[in-house]
Amino acid sequence: MKTSSCDAHRAGAAGLSQLFRRRISLSDMGCASMDELCERRAYECRLVAERALESLAEAHDFLFARGMLTRTADSALPSLFGACHEEPYLAGGSGFATWPATKYPWFWELAQHDRVFELSVHSGKSILLSDAVAALVDPICRAELERHESAGGDSAQLLRHLLEVGPSELADVKLELGWSASRLRASRTALQRTGALVGHGLTLPSQSGGHVHTSVLARWDQVFLEPSCGGGLEDVVVAGVHAAVVAPEDELDRWFSWRSRGLADRLVSSGRLRRPQPGWVSCADE
Repeated sequence: MKTSSCDAHRAGAAGLSQLFRRRISLSDMGCASMDELCERRAYECRLVAERALESLAEAHDFLFARGMLTRTADSALPSLFGACHEEPYLAGGSGFATWPATKYPWFWELAQHDRVFELSVHSGKSILLSDAVAALVDPICRAELERHESAGGDSAQLLRHLLEVGPSELADVKLELGWSASRLRASRTALQRTGALVGHGLTLPSQSGGHVHTSVLARWDQVFLEPSCGGGLEDVVVAGVHAAVVAPEDELDRWFSWRSRGLADRLVSSGRLRRPQPGWVSCADE
């Protein structure tokens, strides 16, 4: 992410103390300056320790307030783990060891809620969407379903199989299709990255007395049943900018697996986004 005055506010600028005492509404902000947007971003995205998430219920409210949450802080989009402000599971480690020591299950637990959707469309990484934002990605995911079904090959075969038998555990899919684990992994990865396929985490008891982790695979249209009346990539990106409050313009094309050239320029020209400072964008009414 680019460096700007936002970094100073994230570090705990004194001006944030007032924001901790009252939540700033859109009507308060009007057409905010870059500094004001950065202050609001620090508050709304819980970038400072004073705003740390203290419970799963708070995390649930955080998701529905922002509309989407990444797992780790890898972009301007709000991050669940970034908002936890908890020591890592293993200091000095990498990968899973950097996750919050006790709050790391919250991402999986939030994904179990009926109105929450976990997709791998954050350029291949998991992202949680509220039902309102899921409605915006719906036409894209349905178009990806049609594209992969028309393309043939393993992806089309997997999608047809799930259409016939319904959502299925990984082990069942491998057995029924007669595929190796690597063949299934290659097909499902490509489908999940574009939103045509959804993987729902599942924990099962093992014969040894412990537990094993697996996934239930489902087509997008098996988890989001009714086609949305609107949506599309421009709507999804605007929702992402709203979630982030303010974001580097060059990130927009990398947030999601779907690409569209000149997206930021079009959204600014149409009046849906504005540039509070060169290289940065916010929603036009913020």
